[in-house]
Amino acid sequence: MKINEQYHNLNLLENVTYEFLGRDGETHEETEPILVEHMMDVYVNERLTMKLICIPQHLAELVLGRLFTEGIISSADDVDQIYICEFGKRARVILSKNKSGQSHEENEDYVAPTPTCCTGNRVLNDYFITDQPMTPVTPVPWKKQWIFDLADCFANGTPLHSQTWATHSCFLACGGELLFQCEDIGRHNALDKAIGYALRHNIDLKKCVVYSSGRIPTDMVIKAIRAGIPVLASKASPSAEAVAMAKEYHLTLICAARRDRMKLFTGNNPTE
Repeated sequence: MKINEQYHNLNLLENVTYEFLGRDGETHEETEPILVEHMMDVYVNERLTMKLICIPQHLAELVLGRLFTEGIISSADDVDQIYICEFGKRARVILSKNKSGQSHEENEDYVAPTPTCCTGNRVLNDYFITDQPMTPVTPVPWKKQWIFDLADCFANGTPLHSQTWATHSCFLACGGELLFQCEDIGRHNALDKAIGYALRHNIDLKKCVVYSSGRIPTDMVIKAIRAGIPVLASKASPSAEAVAMAKEYHLTLICAARRDRMKLFTGNNPTE
């Protein structure tokens, strides 16, 4: 897989001036950095397939992870090349010959389910998506300390969130070692970036733990299951449907994971 990223150091923040209004009657003008929304069109084999609202950082990882969790690819080997333009507005993905040669039945009436993400991310068609069912993940031994360490990483702050309080973050770890962390405007993007990083760097997701800052509805659980991630942890809460799905597919789901406590909803107990 060849990755060609032409963009460099795109603006993530913009200084905005506003009027501060206090309950006690105080008013004054202030200026502070605000997160910049970025839109990227993703073309797969020259066909516009996705529109993503994100921040212009780790864009190749985002594209790769989203292709994987949407079922468009089943591994990094399915991608021949990814090109991202100098402005980060257009991603061009060329699938490998084996993947491209598959027969796909086009459905122009396809409407993607609305995700629980608060951004405008959309999959525009199902031309490349296969109908392969999800398979259960393989549970792995895990330790409470791994989750507490990731909760410490989150509590210690991430660069953009510390300035804006406007991002979600995701942390990828294996065997207690932090491998990657990222931020984005939406928690789905952040999870996809972590997954994409693992694919790009040949990291075995079936041995990894992922920690998210956001709540866990079914679409977040689906991403973890499709990626084969055995342990998904979050600072926030799950939905009842997400818990049921995690149990059905053997995913270890840990929520309300803070520096001093956590809630194990499904999966095997920690080894220590």
